[in-house]
Amino acid sequence: MMMMQDELKKAVGWAALDYVTPGTIVGVGTGSTAAHFIDALGSIKHQIEGAVSSSEASTEKLKSLGIPVFDLNSVDRLAIYVDGADEINDQMQMIKGGGAALTREKIIAAVADKFICIADASKQVQVLGKFPLPVEVISMARSYVARELVKLGGLPEYRQHVVTDNGNVILDVHNLSIIDPCALEIAINALPGVVTVGLFATRAADVALIGSADGVKTLTQ
Repeated sequence: MMMMQDELKKAVGWAALDYVTPGTIVGVGTGSTAAHFIDALGSIKHQIEGAVSSSEASTEKLKSLGIPVFDLNSVDRLAIYVDGADEINDQMQMIKGGGAALTREKIIAAVADKFICIADASKQVQVLGKFPLPVEVISMARSYVARELVKLGGLPEYRQHVVTDNGNVILDVHNLSIIDPCALEIAINALPGVVTVGLFATRAADVALIGSADGVKTLTQ
């Protein structure tokens, strides 16, 4: 099963190459599916200007393939951002952050004209929330934010021994059935001490490439 799942991830990673415009800087995500996209990007590295990366891990992988990595502050726009998801619903809204890179991912998604989600079919859900919702929190606010998340119906769990690339901690919120992802995203983001919630709902994906046994399906808004 894992082998099959990895093949599906590879298929969508390579399928995303179709959306890359030569001569541009490409936004690149984090995780096992995004890693396949980085491999694919390596095959056309001489056709692109370079990449903006959402994590230290992705930056290392890009550099190892000889792809120039730009600081986002030096880039005023990105045509595309390609990244995986932990869950995605029919409205192309996602839960992301299983790899703890949610804040940088959300920032790059905001800059990109088009957000392309690459995922295998196991990530598709009707209602978001079975996958615990990651929330990046400034350390001193951890207990306060956890209490507030309980009021919102969640069961927050501190992700032990994880410090984000930004020096913060992660709370994973279990027990949620997220009927209105946009409202919950706004509510959690408004809590003092929250850096980012891993709900990508107000800025959903524009295109989803879903790997299944029948091949890669393309979903659009």
